[in-house]
Amino acid sequence: MNGPALRIVVLASTLAAWSRSQELDTVLLRENAATERSTIIDQVADAQERRAFLKLYGARDPQKRYTLAESFLAAYPQSWLLPQVYEVAAKACIDLGDYPAALRYGAQSLRLWPENPLLLVPLANVQALQGQLAEAQQSARAALEYLDEFDRPAAISAAKWPATQAELKASAYYVLGRAAIANALRATGGEKQRELGHAEDFLLHARQLHEHDAEIVYLLGLTELSSGKQKSAAFHFAQARRTPGPLQSKAEENLRRIYEVSPDRLRVSFTAFVEASERSGEPKAAAAHSTESSAMTRGGYAGSETCRPCHAAIYKSWQETGMGRMLRPYSPENVIGDFRVNNQFSEKNGTLVARMTINREKHYFAIRDSSGAWQSYSVDFTIGSKWQQAYATRLPSGDIHVFPVQYSRITGKWVNYWKIIDPPGSPRTAVTGFPQLSPATGYQANCAPCHTSQLHVSKPGSSMGHDFEFREGGINCEMCHGPGERHVRAMSSGTGGEMGDSTNVVDFSRINAATYVAICGQCHAQSALRQPGPDGEVNYPPEGADFPPTYLRRPYTDLSRRAFYRDGRFRETTFIVEAFRRTACFRKGQAQCGHCHQPHASDASSNPTSLKFPNDPDRMCVQCHSKFAVNPRAHTHHTTSNEASRCVSCHMPRIMNSVLFKARTHQIDDIPSAEMSRRFGPEESPNACLLCHADKDAQWVALKLQAW
Repeated sequence: MNGPALRIVVLASTLAAWSRSQELDTVLLRENAATERSTIIDQVADAQERRAFLKLYGARDPQKRYTLAESFLAAYPQSWLLPQVYEVAAKACIDLGDYPAALRYGAQSLRLWPENPLLLVPLANVQALQGQLAEAQQSARAALEYLDEFDRPAAISAAKWPATQAELKASAYYVLGRAAIANALRATGGEKQRELGHAEDFLLHARQLHEHDAEIVYLLGLTELSSGKQKSAAFHFAQARRTPGPLQSKAEENLRRIYEVSPDRLRVSFTAFVEASERSGEPKAAAAHSTESSAMTRGGYAGSETCRPCHAAIYKSWQETGMGRMLRPYSPENVIGDFRVNNQFSEKNGTLVARMTINREKHYFAIRDSSGAWQSYSVDFTIGSKWQQAYATRLPSGDIHVFPVQYSRITGKWVNYWKIIDPPGSPRTAVTGFPQLSPATGYQANCAPCHTSQLHVSKPGSSMGHDFEFREGGINCEMCHGPGERHVRAMSSGTGGEMGDSTNVVDFSRINAATYVAICGQCHAQSALRQPGPDGEVNYPPEGADFPPTYLRRPYTDLSRRAFYRDGRFRETTFIVEAFRRTACFRKGQAQCGHCHQPHASDASSNPTSLKFPNDPDRMCVQCHSKFAVNPRAHTHHTTSNEASRCVSCHMPRIMNSVLFKARTHQIDDIPSAEMSRRFGPEESPNACLLCHADKDAQWVALKLQAW
C-alpha cells in the first residue's frame, strides 16, 4: 500500500515555481505578500542556468525530470536553486520507485531548506515504506507544524491552497497512523492499545481532511478492528467497499469476517448488514491535535505606566533597554548622531544630498530633492539607541516618515542604511526621493508593528500613516506580558487571588519554549505576515483572543536570496528567530530565549545584547550541556583561556548581518562544515574555523576535523 502521500508527488513537484523576493527589515503585510517585484529566477545572474532550471521545471516525465535534475546539479553545484532541484530529483525518484535515491536527494534539499512540507510529506511516506518509522514520524510531524505556521507559497493560488494544504495534512496524518499501527504490532498489552488509539486518532484526522481517500478509510477500519471496535470498523469497511479500486475486495472480505461473528447474522442477510453498517453514521471525531496552550491572557491594555508602581525596579531597567528606547518622541538628549561637525552625507559620486543641523537647540534634516532644491524637516522621533539611530519627522497629516540617512555609532558616520540592506531599485534608498514622502518611507506601515506597542489601524485597508495609531513608542510591558488591564484592576482592588488565572499577565517562568519564542518572535521574526484584526489590531490580539497573537510566516522560498547564504543558513539578524527555531536546542531540548538573554537586565548600558551571563558566556551552553563543563579543552581542542574555546565561537559564529556589524548566528547547533565551505566558498558558507584561521582554506579545515 503506497498511501495517499505518494499520489500528490506530481502535483507537489510542480509547486516549486517562481518565488517572489522582498525587501529586508520591513514589516510584511499579508495582503501585499504576492505583489513583490522580482522572483528568485530573476536573482540568478547566469542566463544558461535560468534556462536549465526552467527546462527542468517544465518537464513532466519522471525519467526526464530526473535526468535534467542530475545534469543541472553537475553543471551548477553552487546554484541558489539547489533546494528546488534536489526536491525535483527526490520526487522523480519516488515516481520511478527508487526510494533510497529519493531519500538521499530529499535529505540534500532539506539540509538547505528544512521547512518544506511539500517535500516532507512524500518523504515521510517513503520513510514509512522503508521501515524508517522514527524518521517518518519526525518528517510528518514537521510537515504538520510547517503547514500550520506558513502561508501558502506564492506559486500556489489562494483558490487552490486550502485543498492542497488539506491533502498534505491528511497525508501526514496517514503516515503517523501507519507508524503507530506498526508500533502496535510490536507491542503488547496496554502499550499496544495506546498505539492503536494513537493510530485511530491520526487516521480520523486524515479522513476528516480527505474523506474520499479509500486507503485512509480502509486502514482506519483495520485499526478499529484490531481495537475490537467492530461496529466502527464495519462502517469504514463499508465506505471503502463503495470506492472502486484494489481495496474494494479486501474491504468486503473484512466485512464478511465481521458479519460471520455478528449476533445479527442469523436474522439479517450480508447485504442488509452492509447497508446497516453504512447507515450507522460517523463515529465521534477525535479532538484536534495542538501544541501546549499558549498563555491565555485576555482583556484590555493598560499601558506601561500602570506597571510602574508595583514593578518599579523592573520598569526602571526596562526603560534603559533597546526595547524601551526603540521609538521615542524627540528630545535633544536622546540624539546620538553628529549634527554639528560630521553632519553631511554625499552620494558615491560626491553629490551632497543631506545635511543634519541644529537650529535653536532643535535638530533638523535638510535633503536635496530631485530638482536640486533643499527641503528641511524637523526631527520628531528617534529610532534606536544602541548601535545605530534613525530619525523620523511627523507631517501635519499625522504621517511619520523615516529619513534614509542614519547614524552609525559603530563607525561614527552617517550611512544610507537601507541602500546597504535592500535589493537594487528599492525606492526608499533614494535620498533625493525622500521629499516625495511616498509610502516606502512611511513609519507606521513599514516599521511600527515591531517598533511600537499596540498598533491600530482605524480605517480598514488603509496604508496611510495617519490612519495608524499606537499606544506607546518602543516595546512596552504588554507587548511581551500581554494585556494587563484586568490584572491591574485585580491587584489594585486586592482581589487578584479571587479572580483567578484569567487576570494574570504572562509569567515567563511558567510558559513553554514555543510560547516564549513566539512572544519574542513578534518582532524578531522577519518572515511574519501581518494582517489587521477585526477591529484594526495590527500587532496585538483582538479583545478576548489568546496572547501572544499568531502570525503566518512567508515561506522561505518566497524570500529574497539576500536573506540566506548559499548553504541555506540565514544571513540577516532580522531572521534570528527563524534561525533559532531550526536548532535541536529548541526543537528537541526546549531551549528558549530566556535561557541566554535577560530582556530587562539592570546592566543594559554595558550589556547591550542583554546576555544573561555576560561575564561567563559558556554558562549559557553548559547549563544544559553539563558534560562539557569539567574539561572543555577535550571538546574544543583549544586552551581554556583561548577565545576559540568559547562555545559560541564554533557553534554561534559571527556570520549574521546586523546594523553594520556581524552578529552571532542563532542556528546554535551549527557545526563547522568543510564540505559546505569547499562547495560554496567561505563567502557563501562561512566557516567558524576560517573566521579565526583566515590564512587557511576549507581543505585545511577538512583535515583538521578528521582528527578532531
